[in-house]
Amino acid sequence: MPAATLDAFLNSYLGEPDELRSAVVATIRQLTQAATTIRNTINQGVLGTAFAGTRGANADGDIQKDLDVFADDIFLNAMRHAPIALYASEELEQPVLLDRQAPLAIAIDPLDGSSNIDTNVSIGTVFSLLPAIGAPDGNPAASFLQAGVNQLGAGFFIYGPQLALVLSLGSGTHVFVLSTRLGTFVQAYESRIIPQRTQEFAINAANYRHWDEAVRLYIDDCLEGTEGPREKDFNMRWIASLVADCYRILMRGGVFLYPGDKRKTYRQGRLRLVYEANPIAYLVEQAGGAATDTITRILEIKPENLHQRVPMVFGSAREVARITRYHTEPSAIGERAPLFSRRGLFRA
Repeated sequence: MPAATLDAFLNSYLGEPDELRSAVVATIRQLTQAATTIRNTINQGVLGTAFAGTRGANADGDIQKDLDVFADDIFLNAMRHAPIALYASEELEQPVLLDRQAPLAIAIDPLDGSSNIDTNVSIGTVFSLLPAIGAPDGNPAASFLQAGVNQLGAGFFIYGPQLALVLSLGSGTHVFVLSTRLGTFVQAYESRIIPQRTQEFAINAANYRHWDEAVRLYIDDCLEGTEGPREKDFNMRWIASLVADCYRILMRGGVFLYPGDKRKTYRQGRLRLVYEANPIAYLVEQAGGAATDTITRILEIKPENLHQRVPMVFGSAREVARITRYHTEPSAIGERAPLFSRRGLFRA
């Protein structure tokens, strides 16, 4: 039986058309066209006109690459042809009003992992679809200050060996790959399920000295392997591309940690709640995983501002729950006992 195309999947989701579902389908179709344009540009590498050059800082204080701005322009223009009321991006300080009468708002990180652009490592685009809502004070950001549970759908494109779309519209997390032969996205994986248990974690270990004690203790226990309290060996991964790390976890399990730490600009975490953490959490939960800020479920956090940052842990549900216990009740973790040294690989 041939694999289903994205169009067939969207038509099945549409069912008896209503305004919101029709708008979601039309928006995803525009997003796929824009992502294909981005992929073609990325494939040109250093031979292209918009690649790894820098432009200074964006609205959130991060260094912008030329490709960041190029991608934002492409997606913003695509959304002008979709039923989108408001467009919010990592690259823009304020949302852009496109159509007051349209039913949807989109929050997007046009190019996640841009520090990897010139190293030929997978990068991506992350997006969140929300119902457009009015605000008594006319605040254009109001639609984006909804808790993540209100998302109508979420996804990311990953520009890697294949151009893949990871998508959830509320009934599982599905993976589509662009077929150059067919000229369309074809379903590669239906309803991915993240294993409950794992022996793999992703974290930037260079920040060990800045972490809070709970995070250090968790990593110490993992690194002690079969001789430590976990009594099993762990592998460590870190790509510095949120979409690439998430894709790996969707494929084979694992847990990702980007905690807040003691540095002034990292205390509240570094990932943006609205257009990074929320859509990733939505995809992970729809695949049977979990996502928290180390304690609280990500999708239950109500944003206070468009570019709010948040610590994030996501992946295999049992491991995410264990990390929460390290933060809330470390004495209740049975495997940790006095005979195990707290002297970790990275501790002097």
